Amino acid sequence: MNKAIYPGSFDPITNGHIDIVYRACSLFDEVTIAVFDNPSKSPLFTSKERVDLIQCVFEENRQVKVEYFSGLLAQYAESKSIFTIIRGLRAVSDFDYEFQLSIINRKLNHNLDTIFLMTDQKFSYLSSSVVKQLSSFDATIDSLVPEAVKRALQSKQNISNDSQEISCG
Repeated sequence: MNKAIYPGSFDPITNGHIDIVYRACSLFDEVTIAVFDNPSKSPLFTSKERVDLIQCVFEENRQVKVEYFSGLLAQYAESKSIFTIIRGLRAVSDFDYEFQLSIINRKLNHNLDTIFLMTDQKFSYLSSSVVKQLSSFDATIDSLVPEAVKRALQSKQNISNDSQEISCG
């Protein structure tokens, strides 16, 4: 079976991320969305909430697996016997950072290759940070995220940053 890992913090997952996942599914039999906590960011959603949201989004797609991991991606990939990493690029400016990561990952695990997929141009401006900021000002985000993510963002902003149950329906 041909497998790949799509790692990210996904706080929250956006339609740009989803575009990359579906395109990766056309190249691989199985795509594992590997959710991690980026130490340089303060997430709005807990890791469990992010995993639950992503599982809601892909509940009908048997090619997609969703897992949380901590530690080094190269070690996680090796533990799963997966040797391809998928990374999405929005602009040329993303490439420099992603290129450095791919070299480091390959140095840590010489079997790892990284495939870069350019996002659809309609998502080239889109990031989780932009979605969170727009949502915090009650801007319309319908075209940026799935409905479950929109509801979860609204719920977070209406109650508190406490952990909450994610509802797919």
